[in-house]
Amino acid sequence: MAGIGFELRKLLRKNTLIGLIEAYAYAGVIGSGPWVFSIVGILLVGLFSVSVVVPAFMVTQFQTSVTYLVATSLIFTGLAQLAFTRFISDRLFEKKRHLVLPNLHGLLLLMIGLAGILATLALFIALPDETLLYRLLMLAGFASMSGVWLLTVLLSGMKRYKAIVTLFALSYALIVVSALLLRPWGLNGLLGGFVLGNFVLLAGMWIMTVREFSLQGPLIAFDFLRPELLYPSMIAIGFLYNLGIWVDKFMFWYFPPTSDAIIGSLRASLIYDLPVFLSYLSIIPGMAVFLVRIETDFVEFYDKFYDAVRSGGSLEYIETMRDEMVYSIQQGLSEIAKIQTLAVLITFVAGPSLLDLLGISQLYLPLLYIQVIGAGLQVGLMAILNVFFYLDQRRIVLFLCLEFVILNIVLTGISLVVGAALYGYGFALSVLITLCTGLYLLSRQLDRLEYETFMLQ
Repeated sequence: MAGIGFELRKLLRKNTLIGLIEAYAYAGVIGSGPWVFSIVGILLVGLFSVSVVVPAFMVTQFQTSVTYLVATSLIFTGLAQLAFTRFISDRLFEKKRHLVLPNLHGLLLLMIGLAGILATLALFIALPDETLLYRLLMLAGFASMSGVWLLTVLLSGMKRYKAIVTLFALSYALIVVSALLLRPWGLNGLLGGFVLGNFVLLAGMWIMTVREFSLQGPLIAFDFLRPELLYPSMIAIGFLYNLGIWVDKFMFWYFPPTSDAIIGSLRASLIYDLPVFLSYLSIIPGMAVFLVRIETDFVEFYDKFYDAVRSGGSLEYIETMRDEMVYSIQQGLSEIAKIQTLAVLITFVAGPSLLDLLGISQLYLPLLYIQVIGAGLQVGLMAILNVFFYLDQRRIVLFLCLEFVILNIVLTGISLVVGAALYGYGFALSVLITLCTGLYLLSRQLDRLEYETFMLQ
């Protein structure tokens, strides 16, 4: 299975400016593609539907409904995303490819079944007065998106980045087209187009997985639930990381001074949500640097280090590879900081014009600025967590994710109490503090790398 690292190295070997630009553009699209297509798709559906859907408030109801589907499905499937990916990685290392597909079917059956039960209960509690069709579409959307996120993480673990982005692009193009065709039917038409596109996305990912792993033996298996094969720390990490990203949004949605009731019990924060959406578009350059540095320089020296350890390489060579690993991490984080600083400066310059173009009040500017900074810091945190995963330091990752959640809740709560001047600072400061903690722990871990590699086996 060729990964993105192979593609990036091939582009970088050209040693030309064009090759360098191609590598970073490729990494940027691959790294942030699913998020970007999701955000742009939702915004396009709303933009093109304002003039047709009557009343126009239904567009806001659609965007709010979809945002809740994305947030809740990510948090819910976070319980299984990383743990199942680790299970599959272990089985592939053991050359037991025949176990992949049956266990994937078992996971999908379990998680989509639980998603259906939980969504049914939630929808009848949160949306008791809405139409049956709307609730069924929300149920179908939550179940299909849960399957999509599970397969996205699995295919990412298989390094099938290009295929994931292609499927997301095609599916969200279908969502935009079908939602626009169905928009005369109002909210149900828009939501129906979204559900259709996600069903196609889920089916496409499943077909890709089936083609990768032929079915041998039973159709469904639940080996991943065996206690000796479970990774409780990975279950907690996946849940906490996604919760940490979304918890401040939920707090703004359900804090009365910053939110409005949209549909049923679903609320939205108009002053907070738009800057958040726009800020995540600014992480494309940072994600490009993140993937290029992690999947080329760091992984190359990481492989050489552990190959030398396993094959009995000289101590001098092992120490050299460790030093190269440290240098590649330093360079990667430095480049992420530089590129995200540039994104912040561009936002400060182009922010007013961008908001005018989108018809958004300039009162959103301070919040947009701090959210762009927070999103940039999040890219750095992702890089740190990724390195810890390579070093198999799950306890440290769990600690950092727990710290992130607690800090985001506490600091966001303080900002809500203090007032509008501090809106957005809770998320940004929580990411900054967690990132600083991660940098300290990573520095200490790398200093002890040879000791832990040889003495703690």
